[in-house]
Amino acid sequence: MSAKKVCIIGAGLGGLSAAISLRQSGYDVEVFEKNARIGGKLNVLKARGYTFDLGPSILTLPHLFERLFERSGRAMRDYIPIRPLRPHWRNFFENGQVVDLYPEPDRMAEEARKVGEDPASVQRFLRYSAGLYDLVNAGHFEQGIDTFRESTRFYGLWAFPKFDLFRTMHGGVKRFLRTRQMQDIFDYFVKYVGSSAYHSPAFMNCLPTIQFRHDLWYVDGGLYGIAAGLQRLMDEIGIPVRLESEVAEVRKQEGRVAGLVTKDGQYHPADIIVSNMEVIPAYERLLGEGKEFMRTLDRFEPACSGLVLELGLDCQYPQLAHHNFFYSERQREHFHTVFRRRELPPDPTIYLVAASRTDPTVAPPGCDGLKILPHIPYIDDAHPLSREDYLAFKERVVDKLERMGLRDLRKHVVFEHCWTPLDIREQYYSNRGSIYGVVTDRFRNLAFKAPKQSTRYPNLFFVGGSVNPGGGMPMVVLCGQNVAKKVVAWDRG
Repeated sequence: MSAKKVCIIGAGLGGLSAAISLRQSGYDVEVFEKNARIGGKLNVLKARGYTFDLGPSILTLPHLFERLFERSGRAMRDYIPIRPLRPHWRNFFENGQVVDLYPEPDRMAEEARKVGEDPASVQRFLRYSAGLYDLVNAGHFEQGIDTFRESTRFYGLWAFPKFDLFRTMHGGVKRFLRTRQMQDIFDYFVKYVGSSAYHSPAFMNCLPTIQFRHDLWYVDGGLYGIAAGLQRLMDEIGIPVRLESEVAEVRKQEGRVAGLVTKDGQYHPADIIVSNMEVIPAYERLLGEGKEFMRTLDRFEPACSGLVLELGLDCQYPQLAHHNFFYSERQREHFHTVFRRRELPPDPTIYLVAASRTDPTVAPPGCDGLKILPHIPYIDDAHPLSREDYLAFKERVVDKLERMGLRDLRKHVVFEHCWTPLDIREQYYSNRGSIYGVVTDRFRNLAFKAPKQSTRYPNLFFVGGSVNPGGGMPMVVLCGQNVAKKVVAWDRG
């Protein structure tokens, strides 16, 4: 009997992980990708001797990626060379203080003392974080839990107090850490899920343990090397990828999905479809679902978007580490502006990558290539911002960086590239230009994203940042593996 056919819509990391995992389970898998290269938001820009990671630029939890290779009898190191970074990142504050993050307790203690924080308080917070990580990892990550009912069944009601459900993420941080600088640093781990520390549940404080226990890594040559390594693996195990092959429609028949139609009009039948397009855009664009059904998905509000700015410089700023954060003077106000008022923040917290600190191949000698990313609201189609609005905000970002130590930054720019939320939506069809899928909000969804199996069509599955466990490279790779398990259990159960 021939293997069942699985069509995968989108070659983002979640789609690639699902494709590899399903092929390893014996399915006939084919991937359809709108753009000219695989990787989705894991994207790259090369220009004038500079290499920029357009999307993710931090690798964590590499063991989740290693599973994809090990299950095909291979070693990831032969495909994707990685190395740990020190410091993990550097934190800049308006008052001139600079704090580095290290996983080594003695070095972290020195950094804590710089701002008057008791190192013992930091270690108590990290023990609290580790307990939350072990709890969340056991069920939500490894078991692929999708709903509150499944969570109750796995953990039992007795375990719920351990999740610290009555606090926000910020409330959990503030319980242990006294100084505003340390609170701001650990609040901003929420960057991994594009949400607010003041609205996310406290168990999201599991995020620091991802770094402090499992380290933070770099891929030689830039993080797009992950996509290149996965492409090699797929070639070896027989997974075809159709590039520049946009899916225009998913056909339905007798309560199931039957196949997909690409933009050139070709029909491709499938026994099972896995969508790496986000849940809401997929139901709207590809399946044509009506307003009544779409309203049932309202709780899956988009996470934030971002202004993605790449600058090629003719100099280096030696005070920068590989990863850097420039903090808002009033970070609570920053979070509320972006996530409640949904306005461009007057004083954003800015993430900045200077990868040439680690890898001299990504910029010409003596030069820096900077990736700059402040979080901003997703697109409000009822009150849209123009490209000019975003570019005015970009100037505010550069003003802040110049004020906080990157003196004469504008004068040293020899190459510039900028993406707004409008560009992000156009490139990836993400919901309202979101970068991280679905927002994590304790009242709106208690951090639950959409389920991996469609509630409407049993042979339709979803993967990526809009479904559990959520956004970020390791989470969508894990999601792809868990989707494959769910497909197998449903199909062969």
